[in-house]
Order: sequence, then structure tokens, then C-alpha cells
Amino acid sequence: MSKFAVRVSEKRGGWCAEITRQVTSRKTVVSKRETGFESEELAKAWGEQELAGFIKNQTERNSRKSAQRKARNAE
Repeated sequence: MSKFAVRVSEKRGGWCAEITRQVTSRKTVVSKRETGFESEELAKAWGEQELAGFIKNQTERNSRKSAQRKARNAE
């Protein structure tokens, strides 16, 4: 199971897509949310597209932070 997932739900006559992150085995947190989709398919498509970009940004951020950490510890 991956750490991130897309959750789609119906809210107030529209559809909502959320990117969730599993923090612990019992706790999940919404990292990004978009509402107002007219259909479940549109919401799911947005979620899958955003999830790919979100994971890419996270890996880039992690590598930057790792390099900063290595430079800081080397001093």
C-alpha cells in the first residue's frame, strides 16, 4: 500500500476529490482537496493527475532537504 491515495466523494450536489496521506496505521490526513466537479469521472481524473504531480514535488523536495541536511552535517 502506498502512502498517498485519491479519495472521491459526493458533497452538496457536486463531487469532491482529495489527496490523502497515511500518517500512521490509524490516521490519514488530507493533503490537497478540490470540490465542485460535475461528475465522479472528472473528480477521479483530477485526483490522479494531481497525485502524480504531488508525488513528483514531494520527491524533489525530499532530495533538496536531504542535500541541505548533508551539507549542514558536514560542517
